[in-house]
Amino acid sequence: MVFIAVTAAAVLLQAGILAALYLAMRKSSARMEALAVEVKTKALPTLETAQAILTELRPKLTVIADNLTETTHSVRSQVERVDATVSDAVDRARLQVIRADELLSRTLDRVEETSDMVHQTVVSPVRQFSGLIQGVTAGIEFLMGGRGRRNGSNREARRPVPQDEMFI
Repeated sequence: MVFIAVTAAAVLLQAGILAALYLAMRKSSARMEALAVEVKTKALPTLETAQAILTELRPKLTVIADNLTETTHSVRSQVERVDATVSDAVDRARLQVIRADELLSRTLDRVEETSDMVHQTVVSPVRQFSGLIQGVTAGIEFLMGGRGRRNGSNREARRPVPQDEMFI
């Protein structure tokens, strides 16, 4: 009998737990239904409005995307043209710099050649002629007996100093 009483108590306890679970589920179900109704009343009109806006904007977005694609292609071709122009300008500038360098080198070579030629044709003969005149003058002074000299310091003053020589 005790066993039957314990079994009956256990069955009643299980029935009470099942009844509580049923009531809790029913209450949760009612809340979920209320929440679903609220979502339908508030969120669905918003979603429908968003869908209508997207439907209305889709052709405009397509046009914008197409325009952006065309603009990108146009910009790319313009950049390629500018790149080609800049490359051409840099190449031309490089050639002009090379030509200017060659011209300057030739000019400097000619100036050096001209300087050497002037030295050989003018300065050297002038020095030789000056030396000849000084020699003749010294010879005449020696033959005359030094009449043109007043003292020994005058002789030193009459000798040309290398920096006093004529330079052309």
